[in-house]
Amino acid sequence: MSTEEIIINAPADFHVHLRQGKLSELVTPHVRLGGFTLAYVMPNLKPPITNVEHALEYKKELERIDPGVEYLMTLYLSPDLTPDEIRKAKAAGIVGVKSYPRGVTTNSDSGIESYEVYYPVFKAMEEEDMVLNLHGEIPSDPSKNVCVLNAEPNFLPHLRTLHEAFPRLRIVLEHATTRAAVEAVKSLGDTVACTITAHHLDLTVDDWAGQSFHFCKPVAKYPDDREALREVVREGHPRFFLGSDSAPHPVQNKAVAKPTEGCAAGVYTSPILLPLMADLLESFGALDKLESFVSTNGRRFYRKEVALSNTKSVRLERRPLTVQHEFTSLGESVAPFRAGKEINWSIA
Repeated sequence: MSTEEIIINAPADFHVHLRQGKLSELVTPHVRLGGFTLAYVMPNLKPPITNVEHALEYKKELERIDPGVEYLMTLYLSPDLTPDEIRKAKAAGIVGVKSYPRGVTTNSDSGIESYEVYYPVFKAMEEEDMVLNLHGEIPSDPSKNVCVLNAEPNFLPHLRTLHEAFPRLRIVLEHATTRAAVEAVKSLGDTVACTITAHHLDLTVDDWAGQSFHFCKPVAKYPDDREALREVVREGHPRFFLGSDSAPHPVQNKAVAKPTEGCAAGVYTSPILLPLMADLLESFGALDKLESFVSTNGRRFYRKEVALSNTKSVRLERRPLTVQHEFTSLGESVAPFRAGKEINWSIA
């Protein structure tokens, strides 16, 4: 590996949204376009994926669109999910269950309000060695001084309680945005890990205030929070890894807020993800951690490790890449992160 070329073995994105219908037809091929051949797929469709049959149908549809990606499927934590369904899911190759607190992000209206009722499900997951993926925010509540800026720190006691109750259950705190979240995960056992997105390594609150294409849930926080994310990547901590939370929305839904509703929440990074990660990590002195962050750490935690392989390796070269303004197909259009801007790395 030289400063002009980097070879990354088997990049893996452990948090991605691939949508439905025509939008899915447009965005699913962007996983490979961005340099990745493994996608951990979120279940917050309409309706959400709450059973094995629906998950396998969705996987079959994604494989029809692009069979060159390994899709790891998840279920949506809801009252419909039972310990028996967990055992069926494990037998069918489904990897995890995603928990969304009610109403905090896109398609989370069926999210949870209390975890205790799901303890039998978590026990079955622990026994079957499945992964619990947590959207780590609590709903905003003015009476308790909770809003988008502190919803994540206020969630962290739930993470600690779940880990104490189920110490062998593998748990991933998704898309961390705060120093408090980083410190919490580091303080817990080896069965607790954390994903970090590309955009949260780049943005702070000033970048999304007034810029709808940078608005996502959880929102980017303060500069010190961003620095905490960068520090743990530079450190090479083995339980922190990439989950892009790449979340496409039609351009018109991102660009326009209405008097009765805000713009859609989500930043779309899939088409440029690996070059973007190289560009970002180089910018804060962590380029030597690129492979561990986008491949090794996550694959080890999810037990999807692969041997060094030319067929799974991706070569990056130091060559400027100008990001497309939009991607369009079948009447759908999405705008990627850093649209129209230049990235210092390209896929060879």
